[in-house]
This record gives sequence, C-alpha cells and structure tokens, in this order.
Amino acid sequence: MTNAPMTPPAPIPLTILTGFLGAGKTTLLNRMLKDPALQDSVVIMNEFGEIGLDHLLVETVDEGMVLLSAGCLCCTVRGDLIATLEDLLRKRDNNRILPFKRVIIETTGLADPAPILHAVLYHPYLSMRYAVEGVVTVVDAVNGAQTLDAHREAVKQAAVAERIVLAKSDLVQGQSSLAKLQERLHQLNPGATILKADAPVESIIAGGLFGLDGKIADVAEWLKTEAVEQAEHESHAHQHSHHHHHDHDHHHHHDVNRHDERIRAFCLTSDQPIRQGTLDMFLDLLRSSQGAKLLRVKGLVALAEDPERPVVIHGVQHVIHVPAVLPRWPSEDRRSRIVFIVDDLERETVEKLWNAFLGRPAIDQPDAAALSDNPLSLRR
Repeated sequence: MTNAPMTPPAPIPLTILTGFLGAGKTTLLNRMLKDPALQDSVVIMNEFGEIGLDHLLVETVDEGMVLLSAGCLCCTVRGDLIATLEDLLRKRDNNRILPFKRVIIETTGLADPAPILHAVLYHPYLSMRYAVEGVVTVVDAVNGAQTLDAHREAVKQAAVAERIVLAKSDLVQGQSSLAKLQERLHQLNPGATILKADAPVESIIAGGLFGLDGKIADVAEWLKTEAVEQAEHESHAHQHSHHHHHDHDHHHHHDVNRHDERIRAFCLTSDQPIRQGTLDMFLDLLRSSQGAKLLRVKGLVALAEDPERPVVIHGVQHVIHVPAVLPRWPSEDRRSRIVFIVDDLERETVEKLWNAFLGRPAIDQPDAAALSDNPLSLRR
C-alpha cells in the first residue's frame, strides 16, 4: 500500500502593521485585538512592556511569549525576525502552542518595511508557510505631511502599503489639509486603500496578498536592493564569520530598525511623584520650544495628587494628548518614566528642563542614564 503524499498545510496569513513614530499603531492594535476577527492570532513586537498593551496581558505561556486577554498570543522578536517566525512554526507544529490562524508583526516607528517584507517573501521556507496579506500603514493625519517631508522611512511605509489607515483625523483643523494629505498618499501609492481608524477590523487586516501592482516603481527597487544586500551580507558573514562581529556586519538585516543618525532615544525618570501642574508646565514648555523635534513622547507618570493611579503620556511633535489614567500600575516599578524619541535634539536640553521643573540638579539622574543605553529597545 502506497502512502498518499502529505498535503502541505495552508499558509498562515501574515500582516505587517507599520507607521511612523506616534502615528497611532498601538491604539489601532488595541482596538483590533478586541475584535473577534483576530481571535487565535499571534502578535510579534520588539518588546513587552508597551504601556498601551499592558492591560491586555494575562499570563506567561512560554519564555518570550504571553497570552493576551483577547485570546491572542504575543511574542517578542528575539534577535532576528526569521528565527522568531521559525520558532513559532515549530511550536505550532509540535502542539506546544495553540494553532494560531494569523500573525501580525508590529514594527517600530523607525522601521524600514522593505527588509521585513524581504525576510518573509523571499525566504525558501517561510514563504511557503506564511502568506503576506500585505502591509497596513498608520499615518498621523495631523503630522503626516510634515513627517513625509522629513523622514524617508515614513515615505517607504506608505508606499509599500496595501491599506493606509488615517489616525487622528478628528484632530485635523479643516478638511482641505486632510484632503491634500490623502491626495499625496494616493500619488505615493495609487493602489492602496485609504481608511479611517474606525473602519471595520476585517477591512483593515485582510485585503488580498501583497503585490507590486498599483505601487510606484521604487517599491520593487527597494525589495531588489534588499535582495542584493542580503546576498552580500550572507557572503561576507560566511567569509568572516569568526573575525567580524561589529556593527558593520549588523548594519541591515540584524537590525531592521535602521534609522537616521540624528535620531536618538532616551528615558527620564523620577522616583518621587510629580505635581499635576509641574507636569503640565514641563510638557507645555517642551512642546512649544522643541515640538518639531519631538518624534515621540510616551510615558507613565505618578502624580502627587493620586500616586496609585499613573497617567499615560502620549505626544507627537506639537501635539500632547490629554493624559489617560490607568486604574493601577502595570508592574512593581512605580517610578515616573518618560521616553523621548527626538530628531536633532540633545538629551541634555530636555534633561535640564526636566530637572529644573523637578527642582533638582541635572547630575541627579542615575536611573535615566542607565535606561538610555539601549535606545532601540525604547522605539515603537
């Protein structure tokens, strides 16, 4: 009796969720994860501890993997995206985790999507097991035009998308500027569907496989460039595997979040609760004096008026959103900490202002210095 050939498993839909710093990816992902359409999904992100997702975490399932309250799994990129995707398949095939039905990769705000796409589309094994259902790019309707002018990554994120989600459109002053942004996005990516952030989750997450039809010619060139650089990288690594382990070898594909040299990230902290008025004045002065350089401001702050309920700070450039209040601290760490991702702005400038409002000398900041050593881990 001849054994019938095994039928290969159906490819697992995979969606890349991207968008520049502060565009609204985490807010959109929060809403999507509450929708039944995303049950039995896996969310891949660079790190746990994102303030916007903490309230969705339920329990640890495995090392580097947690269960979300929506029934989805969430795991971290542990060094390399390809290794993470392969590890998920092994665990799924060996029944070590539930057979998830979809994968969502949430990139950092500074990520160039081309190497992420290339990693899946052209990998001999992953391309058979995963079906890239396209890129969903979140664009900040308030700061979108300025961001496209200033950052090449934002242009790439919009140009490769199947679906572009306009966030914060309710904050736009006048419909003409919103219409101009939509027209610019259409010229940049004629084939993309442009949606509002409150669109049905099914229309955001699914819309056919990734393809080059309808996209500007640059997209194909970016992917071709990634293929050439990947081949050169693998050849170089093979020839010098025992001798070269410095940044040159990791420039592209071990770091999919490559970024402009002017962009830096740091974290400022305070062990003591901060008065509401002090926080408001600090943020207002920082916004008015350095707004254009503030790519992202995000943090948890203990207020002196109610230290048991931290407030969540969100800001992008000249817009500082009304703080949200959490019912409790998400971890045992109850320090106030605010992460800044900035463009051409020195840490010392912000730190001096921070210390002045807190009434302490600038050198009294040991924890902030320690937390700023690994800026990539702070980016989202």
